[in-house]
Amino acid sequence: MTSPPVVPKHSFGQHFLVDPNILRVIERLAVLGQEDVVLEVGPGLGVLTSFLADRVGAVHAVEIDRSLERALRDALGARANVQLLFADALTLDLGALDPQPTKLVSNLPYNVAAPIVITTLEAAPSIASWCVMVQREVGERFFAQPGDAAYGAVSVIVQLNAERTGWHTVSRHVFRPVPRVDSALVAFRRGTTPSDYPRVKTLVQAAFAHRRKTIPNSVELAGLCDRSRAAAALVDLGHPETARAEALAPRDFVQLAELLA
Repeated sequence: MTSPPVVPKHSFGQHFLVDPNILRVIERLAVLGQEDVVLEVGPGLGVLTSFLADRVGAVHAVEIDRSLERALRDALGARANVQLLFADALTLDLGALDPQPTKLVSNLPYNVAAPIVITTLEAAPSIASWCVMVQREVGERFFAQPGDAAYGAVSVIVQLNAERTGWHTVSRHVFRPVPRVDSALVAFRRGTTPSDYPRVKTLVQAAFAHRRKTIPNSVELAGLCDRSRAAAALVDLGHPETARAEALAPRDFVQLAELLA
């Protein structure tokens, strides 16, 4: 009996990968090997999952949509090195995965791509590298530079934790349904996170919370410190006291957090 066709759910940001040609690009950017334990979020119909399982030691495939179970199990067949987990990746206890993942390789659901990247950077220290398919504008945001239109809190948070190692633009026609936006594969690896990262992150979020306001005004509104103290710290770092968050590089936020500690 033929299984009914699977209909992607817009609420989950689903766009299923259907073109196998892009898999070789993923393999190259992710540098896959038998020693790898891969976390895949949003396996969809299992096209990438099967490809990964044939090349790495183990795969943890986390899918929020239980209705995909039959299609996934059919695609995986007898592959015994895949653990299917039907859960929300944003609330899953990543520390409980066994064996612990060393890489995240995923065609990420559009609506949670940035939160998943940030969550795995912060809550999964065993993951050393990432290769993710995301909307092109999201991928550009991850490693945007000060002054770029895409530069924001996500840019700083990602760059405080990682450095980019690869980029590949992707045709929208490798997906079903065909999305209305372009996509990109972004590869990056874990870097050296600042020792006072929680404080720096709080500062970054406060500074970007009011994009039309200066950093001193923004941090005062957030209750982190008074405006005059923040203004003096900016001047000490060589920035005008009227600087906005978009003008500061990630390293500047680290130094500013130290001065305001």
